[in-house]
Amino acid sequence: MARKRKVGSAGRYGPRYGKRLKSLVSEVEKVQKSRHICPKCKMPYVVRVTSGVWRCKKCGAKFAGAAYKPKSD
Repeated sequence: MARKRKVGSAGRYGPRYGKRLKSLVSEVEKVQKSRHICPKCKMPYVVRVTSGVWRCKKCGAKFAGAAYKPKSD
């Protein structure tokens, strides 16, 4: 069983790709999956639709941002 404590979500890759790359992936995914504030309703319900496109689950606002983090933060 793979140890996920050191690399977080990138532990699914097992012994492949090396520690450095897995830690970079884990860092990016942590930012990407965290809660983000909607620029319109100011509520933390923004989710990533696709690369650079973000949508608020509360008010339905759709806006562009960076690939892994909306620019509004």
